[in-house]
Amino acid sequence: MGQLGSILPLILLVVVFYFLLIRPQRKRQQEATRMQNSLGPGARVMTTTGLFATVVAVENEDVVLEVAPGIETRWVKAAIGRVVTPGDAPADEPLADEPVVDVAADDTAADEAKVDDKDDTPREETEPTVERNGGKDSSSKQS
Repeated sequence: MGQLGSILPLILLVVVFYFLLIRPQRKRQQEATRMQNSLGPGARVMTTTGLFATVVAVENEDVVLEVAPGIETRWVKAAIGRVVTPGDAPADEPLADEPVVDVAADDTAADEAKVDDKDDTPREETEPTVERNGGKDSSSKQS
């Protein structure tokens, strides 16, 4: 009975690791493989490095991606991270019905207002000093 008591925590640890780490990782890997095998021409994808492209052709384990009009590159299927649906617009690209705002011009004007004209160093914003005790030094003791 003493040997079972010392082995039981080790067995429980292996079971917990299986259900918390190994099984979910295996599921994600199977889903990724299924997604990569279901790729077809015309699909908009994002690679694992973050490159957005359109699938032009699928050949065995290779995928030909069109990065820009007329620019095609060959990738391994495993490099495809996810299929981008039309609702998933990259954060960097503005949507068609949103106006484009030049943020750099607004930031430059705000930064120029805080820069001192003489030495191009930012000015510190200080509060006005308040004179106390009638201008006498408060640290000296009075008798």
